[in-house]
Amino acid sequence: MTAETSQTLDRGLRVLKLLADTDHGLTVTELSTRLGVNRTVVYRLLATLEQHALVRRDLGGRARVGLGVLRLGRQVHPLVREAALPALRSLAEDIGATAHLTLVDGTEALAVAVVEPTWTDYHVAYRAGFRHALDRGAAGKAILAARHSRTAHPGYTLTHGELEAGASGAAAPLVGVTGLEGSVGVVMLIDAIPDRVGPRVLEAAQEISEALR
Repeated sequence: MTAETSQTLDRGLRVLKLLADTDHGLTVTELSTRLGVNRTVVYRLLATLEQHALVRRDLGGRARVGLGVLRLGRQVHPLVREAALPALRSLAEDIGATAHLTLVDGTEALAVAVVEPTWTDYHVAYRAGFRHALDRGAAGKAILAARHSRTAHPGYTLTHGELEAGASGAAAPLVGVTGLEGSVGVVMLIDAIPDRVGPRVLEAAQEISEALR
């Protein structure tokens, strides 16, 4: 901590991060141990966060992330989209295919940014807001592959005809972006993805990951 920072705010943010990393919530005692502060401090932090609906406590006394974080989360997509657009534009123009950034939203994949190439005669119409199951399409499968990968830098995923007949997709996951699961990809009206597309998509995913860190 420095003279310019708030110890109380720092502790409150640490509480939220700890709760975000667990599915079953944490007790006051568990939070006290992990934060290295006494229970009275934890009670005060939780009470303050509850007033803003950022934390809720169940009947058993376990604290969990509250619905108030959703209001904050709504502002995340525009910021993420803005950071990703330069790399997506470059990818779309280079490959001549519709490029997209997809994030996990619950059990679904949600396209939050889409860029179409300007010079092609035709391309796949793919809109921001499009949703699909995580286990279908290159975008979702790349995310799932990253979840199960034992390497620090997962590769790219190729699919054909899973979301739209005749369309092929290539996607690579975001890597090292705290709090976000997602992928970067392209979709093309073609039977087989050219060899250079996968590595180029992987390059774009790495560029966007760095922009979001």
